[in-house]
Amino acid sequence: MSIRVTRVATILGLWLALPAAVMALDVRIGYVQWVPDAGPVLSNVTPDPEDAGLRGAELAAADNNASGRFLDQHYALESHVAESEEQAHAAFEQMLDDGIELFVLRVPAETLVTMADAATERALVFNAGAKEDSLRTGDCRPHVLHTQPSYAMLTDALAQWLNLRRWQQAFLIAGPTDDDRAWAEAFRRSAGRFGIELVADKTWTFDADLRRTASRELPLFTQADDYDVVVVADTRGDFGEYVPFNTWLPRPVVGTQGMSPVAWHRVVESWGAAQLQNRFRELAGRDMNGEDYAAWAGVRSLGTAVTELGAADREAIRDFILSEDFQLAAFKGRRLGYRPWNGQLRQPIPLVHPQGLVITAPIEGFLHPVTDLDSLGYDAAESDCRIRP
Repeated sequence: MSIRVTRVATILGLWLALPAAVMALDVRIGYVQWVPDAGPVLSNVTPDPEDAGLRGAELAAADNNASGRFLDQHYALESHVAESEEQAHAAFEQMLDDGIELFVLRVPAETLVTMADAATERALVFNAGAKEDSLRTGDCRPHVLHTQPSYAMLTDALAQWLNLRRWQQAFLIAGPTDDDRAWAEAFRRSAGRFGIELVADKTWTFDADLRRTASRELPLFTQADDYDVVVVADTRGDFGEYVPFNTWLPRPVVGTQGMSPVAWHRVVESWGAAQLQNRFRELAGRDMNGEDYAAWAGVRSLGTAVTELGAADREAIRDFILSEDFQLAAFKGRRLGYRPWNGQLRQPIPLVHPQGLVITAPIEGFLHPVTDLDSLGYDAAESDCRIRP
């Protein structure tokens, strides 16, 4: 028998020896998205694409199928973009009734908690939308994992960079919305953690049209004896776009505007990310953003686990993902895993401005006894969550 025939026979034998569940496996993943209307803003900020998140999930499903076809694994993404919270709940319940047990959700925190409680013992859920720290510190659910970075992870990344640059006196401006307050509160914690002094902490409550008055309003608002940097918490873009170059002192602007910590951005290109960016542009006709990346990471986590396990059992997937054996190839310079106490995806955080990458946190020198990725966000000792015994 020739060497070639022997090799073919060996490969055929290995293929026939694979378990039947591995040779033919259909995996259904539900995706539900509902983003409340934020209302009109006072600046000309470019709105997020309406399909942000959904397109990331679609790309990940295609990636899963690209690798899964060699194992005869087929992934079907069943998606619904809702126009109201009621529609989102109805779509989720219908998918549960149809037998879907694996979900990626981009919904607000309160909606996520309600859905998770409705799916107890019925589904494994990935949170690709809500950044609230409470979901990682106390209001946890054993069957909810998080691919969206928390507010604390984002602001810790920023505070590490400020510490590195020795910009240790900050002027904080927070907007009036709940998200603004949550972002600002996370930064206050990060400031204390990394040695940043808040020389001013003010809330922006004006409704003036800054397109006409920014050069008058903002210098007066940012008056102080001295500060190294202005930190803005304006998640909607009501006023933050006008802060750069309009401060009382000539200082850099960081936070939700200026240089920002994000889950993902079009300027991230290292570690093979350019290839991911190009595939996303081909699919969606636009750049990939943080919401797309979080949804992509959720669907890809499922694909990675199913490939390793050869099965789509939700409990087995959850246990494997929360184990030290799970590793997600995520184009961020290292293989990522999930925190076993609260289900948060550990991940580096890029700090970017609109046209370039500044640095990626965690920054060298900020150490941790387990992994430097846990220097971003609430550590195990700071969280009451213990979703894995």
